[in-house]
Amino acid sequence: MALALRWLWVNRNYFIIFITPFLILPLPLVIPTPEARCGFAIILMALYWCTECMPLAVTALLPVILFPLMGIMESGKVCVEYLKDTNMLFIGGLLVAIAVEHWNLHKRIALSVLLVVGVRPALLMMGFMIVTAFLSMWISNTATTAMMLPISQAVLEQLSATEADADEKEIRGGRDNQAFELAEVSIKQPIDNITEDKPNKNNDVINFASWFGFAFPNMVLMLALSWFWLQFMYLGFNFKKSFGCGSKNEGDKDAYRVMKNEYKKLGKMSFAEVAVLVIFVILVILWFTREPGFMPGWATELFNQDGQYVTDGTVAIFMSTLFFVIPSQLNCSCLVSGLSKWLGESLAPLKSIPPFAISLILCFLVGTFTECSSNTATTTLFLPILASMATTIGLHPLYVMLPCTISASLAFMLPVATPPNAIAFSYGNLKVLDMAKAGFMLNIIGILSINLGINTWGKAMFNLGTFPSWANATNVTSTP
Repeated sequence: MALALRWLWVNRNYFIIFITPFLILPLPLVIPTPEARCGFAIILMALYWCTECMPLAVTALLPVILFPLMGIMESGKVCVEYLKDTNMLFIGGLLVAIAVEHWNLHKRIALSVLLVVGVRPALLMMGFMIVTAFLSMWISNTATTAMMLPISQAVLEQLSATEADADEKEIRGGRDNQAFELAEVSIKQPIDNITEDKPNKNNDVINFASWFGFAFPNMVLMLALSWFWLQFMYLGFNFKKSFGCGSKNEGDKDAYRVMKNEYKKLGKMSFAEVAVLVIFVILVILWFTREPGFMPGWATELFNQDGQYVTDGTVAIFMSTLFFVIPSQLNCSCLVSGLSKWLGESLAPLKSIPPFAISLILCFLVGTFTECSSNTATTTLFLPILASMATTIGLHPLYVMLPCTISASLAFMLPVATPPNAIAFSYGNLKVLDMAKAGFMLNIIGILSINLGINTWGKAMFNLGTFPSWANATNVTSTP
C-alpha cells in the first residue's frame, strides 16, 4: 500500500494534467456557449497554475491552444496578445529543434544516413549534403552546421591519416575521437536563427503545405545541381574513383569504421528519443494536412469553417507543449512611416519590364545583399518594399516575394554571410577565395532554380497569373 501511495505521489502531476480536463468538461457540454468554453479554459489554467503540474510559462500558453480549438477566438487574435501568430510558429519550431538537439536525435539521423551511402568521395559528399539539407529543414542552419562539420572533419581526418601514415593511425586508434564531442552551441541560439528558413504568412495563402510544395522541389533541384558543380570543381568526373567501382581500400574501411563506432556510442534509442521522434513526425503530418490546398484539411473540416481559428502556429505550440508533459523516461509589429509604400511607388517604371525579368533582377539584388547581412534582416527590409511595388505595378505580390524570400538564404560566398559559413571557415581548411569561387556558382544555381520554380509549378500552385483581390490596394479606403 505504501509503495502504491508513493507511486501515486511521484506521478501526481501526470494525473492532474490528464484527469482535470475531464472533471470540468461538463461545464462547456452542459452550457454550450462561448462564455462557458472560456470559463473551462480559465478554470483549467487556474488549477494547473495552483498545482504547478506544468511549468507556469507553459500553462500561460494554453489560450493559444484552447481558444482556437474551442472556437472562442481566432488564432491570430489570441496570439497577438503574446506575439504575432507567425512568431508563435517560430517559438513552436524552436522548442521542437531544442528537443531534437538535446536528445541527439539529429546526430543519430545523420550517422544513419552516412552509414547507408558509404564513404566513397562522390557518395559521401552526396550523403553529407542530403543529411544537412534535411536537418536544416527543421532546425536552424547554424545548429545543423555545428553538428555536421565535426562529423565530416573526423571522417576526412581519418581518411587523410590512413593514407599518410599507417603507424600514426594505430597510435591514434586507442584514443577517443574528440571531434565528435560537440559543443553546446546550438540550443541557445537567438530566435532569428530558427526563423531563417521559416516563411511569413499572407492571409493564409502561404501555409506549411503550400510553402513546402513550392520550396521542396527547389531544394532538390538546387541540391542536385550544387552536387554536380562541387563534384566537377573538386573531384572531377572520374566515376570509377568517385563512386567506388571495385573493392574498398583501407582508408574507406577506416572512415566507415569511424562512423560506425560513433553510431554505436549513441547506444539504443531511449524513450525520450522515441517520444521526440513521434512528436516531430506527428507535427509535420499535422502541418501538411491542416490545409493542403488540393483538398479540405482537418482544420477546415473541424475548426475553421467560420474563420481562421487553427493555424500552423496553434499546431506548433500544441505539439511543443507535449515536451513538458511527456516524461523523458518511464518509471515503473509593423512599420507605419510610409517609407515602404513610397519606395514601392518609386519602382512603378518596372511595369514595362517582363515579370520574369523583374523576379530575376530582384533575386540577384537580394542574393547580393544577404551576403553582407543576416537572412532575417534582408527579408525584413525587402519584403514590405516588394509587396508595395507589386501592388503598384499590378503584379501578384507572391510572384516576387516568394523567390526573394528564398534567395535571402543563398549566402554562400563569404565567411561573414551566415553563421554556418563562419563555422565552416573557422576549421581552417578553406580560404575566402575558395568559398567565393564555389559560392558564386551556387548562388547562380539557386537563383535560376528558384525562378524556374516560380514560373512553372509555383505559378500553377498560387495562381500567380492573376492579381489577387486580397492584395488590391483599392479595397482599402483612405481618409481624405
